Parts: sequence; structure tokens; C-alpha cells
Amino acid sequence: MHSVKIKIINDSGYDLPAYETPSAAGMDVRAAIKEPIVLQSLERVLIPTGLRVQLPQGYEMQIRPRSGLALRNGISLVNTPGTVDADYRGEIKVILINLSKEPFVINPGERICQMVITTYTKVEWEAVTEIDHTKRGDGAFGHTGTN
Repeated sequence: MHSVKIKIINDSGYDLPAYETPSAAGMDVRAAIKEPIVLQSLERVLIPTGLRVQLPQGYEMQIRPRSGLALRNGISLVNTPGTVDADYRGEIKVILINLSKEPFVINPGERICQMVITTYTKVEWEAVTEIDHTKRGDGAFGHTGTN
């Protein structure tokens, strides 16, 4: 495990995202809203975080659901994981969705998602007419059975 310094502008009015435990990979992100928002069943809403970052080249930020909100309240992200690219400089916003049957209230400063900063690999495509064969071959969904 290594660390990297990342420049951040925090206009949220809340503390910076932080790791809740020593081995946590994700940092909780809070809703930068002034008043509660009621998210109805199957409704989605764009929630501001008040955060803008300058990621180093070769890094990305992934925005992921919080498992507790998902389990207890059916709250997830529409585009999970969301990706923030190194050249994006706008405010990070989160598309929340309520997959439960009950309305859910998003309160100001509530932890709504988590962010993970990670490196990525750039691909250079090599166009060919044939690729290696494997035992699996082109077996797709469910090809190994249900048991």
C-alpha cells in the first residue's frame, strides 16, 4: 500500500472524505445540500458533494455505493462505479437511486457514497484475426451450471 497527495477543493461545508478504519479502501463522501431531499421509490437524483479534485495522471476516482445504505434502505448509484477521470475539474456529483419501495430522506451532510482512488492501465490495441483458444472458449453466462 502506498499513498499519494491529491489536491482537493472542499466547498461542502463538511470535513474532507476520510478513511473510517485503518484498512479501509474507500472514503465516505457527504451530501453537500442545504435542505433534506426526499428520494421516492425508483427515483434518481443528482447530489452535489462540494468537492473538486486534481487527480494525478494515471489515477482515477471510483464512486461506489455504501453497503449499509444499500442493505438497509435500497440506496445505490445508477452508474456504479462512477468514474472520475484525472482531467475532470468540475464538482463531483453523485447519481443516487432508491431501489426500495419506501421513500428515503437524504439529509445535509449525510454519507451517501464512498470514493476509491486507484491507478489504471492504458490499453494499446493489437488488431489480429485470431486469438488463443482456451478450455472455456466462448462459454458465457451460466456456462458452468447452477451448482
